[in-house]
Amino acid sequence: MQPLAGQDLLHTQPHPMHWLATATAISAVIAVSSLFQPVGASATAVGNSTAKSAPVAAAPDPSRVAFPVNCGPNRVDVVEKVSGDLDGAGGTQTVAVVRCHSEAGTPPSGVYVLAQPSGSTAAPRIVATLLAPAQRLSVQGLDLQGRVVSATVQGYSSPDVPRYLPDVHKTLKWQWQGGKFVQRELPATTATEGA
Repeated sequence: MQPLAGQDLLHTQPHPMHWLATATAISAVIAVSSLFQPVGASATAVGNSTAKSAPVAAAPDPSRVAFPVNCGPNRVDVVEKVSGDLDGAGGTQTVAVVRCHSEAGTPPSGVYVLAQPSGSTAAPRIVATLLAPAQRLSVQGLDLQGRVVSATVQGYSSPDVPRYLPDVHKTLKWQWQGGKFVQRELPATTATEGA
């Protein structure tokens, strides 16, 4: 049967409700089909990328660590931190510079490497001490280039040097090698050198 000229059939004309119903039905089919996959199915990356796409662990938070620094009645301050995969094993470690809180002066610094126990919400743990406060050096800057940690430090050439005027300045570098952090030290300079 042919429609009469000028007569429109209602069910052949698109209306907004028609498109809304169609979009809803297609969305439902896609959502339900994503729940059902063949056994052993897995997503694969397309392209030439060879990098593994493992989830990156959050960097250990130094504010959750009890550092082995005796500050008496003063608190321990975390003054700098950097994070990265220091040992090349795919995890994330944090290097934290800490010192006793002081309103004046520059107390000695400690530099510690922190790691998060895998699969745990426990506090991070100290896995290495790069610089102990007993070495009487103050860290002035911390950096991470690749897997090399470096710190610029200052200290004193002798007990006779006034504490307000450090005269030794050097850069220390640490890198994970052979299962431990190996330190390299650039030559120290004193205030009298170069004068």
